[in-house]
Amino acid sequence: MSHDRFVNRHIGPREAEIQEMLETIGVSSMEELIKQTVPANIRLNEPLKLKEGLTERRYFRKILSLAAKNKVFNTYIGMGYYDTITPAVILRNVLENPVWYTSYTPYQAEISQGRLEALLNFQTMVCELTAMEIANASLLDEATAAAEAMVMMFNLRSRQMVKAGVNVVLVDEKVWPQTLDVLATRANPLGIELKIQPKDLFDFSEDVFGVIVQYPNSDGEIVDYSALVKKAHEKEIKVAVATDLLSLALLTPPGEWGADIVFGNSQRFGVPMGYGGPHAAFFAAREDFKRHLPGRIIGITKDVHGNRALRMALQTREQHIKREKATSNICTAQALLATMAGFFGVYHGAEGIKTIARRIHNIAAFLADEIEKLGYQQLNSHYFDTIRLALPKHVKREDIEWLSLELEMNFRYFENGEVGISIDETTNREDMTWILEVFAKAANLPWAVVHEYPKGYEIDPKFARQSEFLTQEVFNLYRSETEMVRYIKRLEHKDISLTQSMISLGSCTMKLNAATEMLPLSWIEFNGIHPFVPKNQARGYHEMMEELRRDLAEITGMADVSLMPNSGAAGEYAGLMVIQEFHKNNGEEQRNVVLIPSSAHGTNPASAVMAGMKVVVVECDEKGNIDLEDVCKKAEQHKDTLSAFMVTYPSTHGVFESSIVEMCRIIHENGGQVYMDGANMNAQVGLTTPGIIGADVCHLNLHKTFAIPHGGGGPGVGPIAVASHLVKFLPSHPIMNNGHIGINAVAAAPWGSASVLPITYGYIKMMGAEGLAKATQVAILNANYIAKALEKNFGVLYTGENGRVGHELILECRHLRSSAGITEADIAKRLMDFGFHAPTLSFPVHGTLMIEPTESESKQELDRFISALNTIFDEIKEVESGKADKEDNVLKNAPHTAGQVTSDNWSHSYPRQKAAWPLPWVRDNKFWVPVGRVDNAWGDRNLICTCGSPKEYELMNEQ
Repeated sequence: MSHDRFVNRHIGPREAEIQEMLETIGVSSMEELIKQTVPANIRLNEPLKLKEGLTERRYFRKILSLAAKNKVFNTYIGMGYYDTITPAVILRNVLENPVWYTSYTPYQAEISQGRLEALLNFQTMVCELTAMEIANASLLDEATAAAEAMVMMFNLRSRQMVKAGVNVVLVDEKVWPQTLDVLATRANPLGIELKIQPKDLFDFSEDVFGVIVQYPNSDGEIVDYSALVKKAHEKEIKVAVATDLLSLALLTPPGEWGADIVFGNSQRFGVPMGYGGPHAAFFAAREDFKRHLPGRIIGITKDVHGNRALRMALQTREQHIKREKATSNICTAQALLATMAGFFGVYHGAEGIKTIARRIHNIAAFLADEIEKLGYQQLNSHYFDTIRLALPKHVKREDIEWLSLELEMNFRYFENGEVGISIDETTNREDMTWILEVFAKAANLPWAVVHEYPKGYEIDPKFARQSEFLTQEVFNLYRSETEMVRYIKRLEHKDISLTQSMISLGSCTMKLNAATEMLPLSWIEFNGIHPFVPKNQARGYHEMMEELRRDLAEITGMADVSLMPNSGAAGEYAGLMVIQEFHKNNGEEQRNVVLIPSSAHGTNPASAVMAGMKVVVVECDEKGNIDLEDVCKKAEQHKDTLSAFMVTYPSTHGVFESSIVEMCRIIHENGGQVYMDGANMNAQVGLTTPGIIGADVCHLNLHKTFAIPHGGGGPGVGPIAVASHLVKFLPSHPIMNNGHIGINAVAAAPWGSASVLPITYGYIKMMGAEGLAKATQVAILNANYIAKALEKNFGVLYTGENGRVGHELILECRHLRSSAGITEADIAKRLMDFGFHAPTLSFPVHGTLMIEPTESESKQELDRFISALNTIFDEIKEVESGKADKEDNVLKNAPHTAGQVTSDNWSHSYPRQKAAWPLPWVRDNKFWVPVGRVDNAWGDRNLICTCGSPKEYELMNEQ
């Protein structure tokens, strides 16, 4: 083995083990396996045109040189992005900690209690600061949160409103421009009329269903909206408020003046700007709307022993269940960033947050006074952190800009020549002096050095917050770093991540997130840049992104790539909107039908509906393949209105379908475009491409195939790659030229979640063409190795024409329910006793388990996983034969807690040893679940989504 080749560190099995595994599955070589798996007519004839993979040391030097090309100025642009201080205890123990960043979305509650508590803290913090009753566990960014608010209000219309065709939402022109752009993108396909105008001109006519305002507004002005809200409610019109979460430490929260929905960005709570993201948007609402809330909600419940437990609540809202009837296509969140923001609140508490907010306001007010003394006019009557300055006649905007850049500062420049300054947590006395120097020099006047931090400036009492917040115990305990780090560690020990064992979730690609790839995330050269600074301050970013776009275009066989979509579902939506714009440009606006296989991920139909399309389902045959005859029939049936065909390849059933090229041909002949869902690209890279197969657009999940970690449920990144005829329709941005001039923005930031792009960049640069192809081959090998080992006991539901699976497989479990009364959920919970995260449950086929091992798992780990499942099969056979009780057995009672196993009262019909240490190797790395099997139904009946609430204590005391 070459020790300096990154590919040998990324891929799990060693060469000798690969040969052994190939022999086990009955082939002589990797080439033979690939020939049996991937259809010949789509296989690449030559390697990808990518540079040879770099060693980790050479890559580190390369990314360091790119970082040096980024210039970190003091930036006072504001507009939803602000510099912040990430407490080192959070940076070191959360952002840089693989336990937190390699965990998955907490669908399996019993092994996710730590991050569930962290997200519950985030929800509680949001509810407390906004004075709202319920909040979700984060959304993608502020602009898409605004779009979700608009759609939610639209869906909350009364029957009478729906019948009358009420479809107008009023939006104040003083909302962030990037938010307005995303609202425009999302409104039109749904038949929503967006009226953007000054709030004073709002006409609450009978065709209006909702209102969106910003607090403070985009100029920085604090506005009293209470009369507006009252007037809107009199007409049964809902009001959504975009707000600055930090400002609410000093300002009367929107919940106290009647807002229905409150949303915004939590970035100021210790999450770096990162050239636009990722950041955790927050979304809060009245409890009456809980079943309409987009995204995930963490709720409190109890476990089988009656103990307090946490889990994701109201899961029937998820897209994989509701599909085209879903009201949102949200599939991921920003869990890692929400966790950081929540810990920021825990560490600082109410007093700390108020101190930060007061200091920001005092500095802004002091600068306003001092700059006005220089002859400038400060235009905001009431403000939190932002002042807006009109220049004297003898001062030009260019003078301010030039002088500020000389001192490495960025201000905001309005179209009418006015200048904006937004103060943040990092602004210090030296910074204040430099700001004053700019304005004094421009006016040819002297300035004074600032020696002390200003005090004594207060928010006008009519806007000032009077209510307390963050009074819960968790926000008042952990002030020292010692206590904080212990709290973080206490939570992390409750979770299974890739640091514990393989996570075999099908359709999720839980591969290695290498340390070398992750290192740049903590560098200020990448995380300290505002997304709206001049491009010449981010040359390293742009060089990296240009290379990344070229590499991704080569990998997909496409012409160009947009990096803007900040999740897989956002990529789906963006791709479909590009297709729709293409048809519109061709004068074929009637094309709105999308064909989607019945096996597709639920976000596919949800995204199609959000894009204003009509979903027509294509059936699958008994072997799990898309029915080619049904594709042909429905394409011809809708040939005049056919817009697109959404297809995942390999299929969601884990199979390379040989008819895929024919399907694409049929769609094109009938006037449609082919959208390829990139969820399973980990089985394509280096072996085939969407372009060769016949796709016109595909999205990529960089958080799957390209090594960005899942972060416990986000961040995700979903760029779209398109063929040449679609390039001119890729999403643009209203503030920054992102290289594209097509549809309106689909995210707040011009380049989406830019600060995590170095991870994918590093992965591709270090793997190279040869390494990427080998990773795909080994991913397919590992899946087939598991399939071979488990097919006798469980059965593999679908295989290709030669009996092979792709990079994942569906394990048949339905026969075990009928023979022994054991469900796939029982198997999943029992796996926890072995220290494993469960595979994907009941998707895409109910009653099954879908397994995806990825290329990063070693043969030893695969063998442990196989032995665990085969041992579980033997335990099921004991139930089936009557040797074990049908109700009191290790599967029905799984998972077993340490408290349960060590209790003096052991009443089960099986020994403790079998419950806790079912195989000898389990002792070496035992993971004790902190709670027993959770009661989801109880939690949904008694919905509690904040910590420390009186309702929680009341209900728990009843148990």
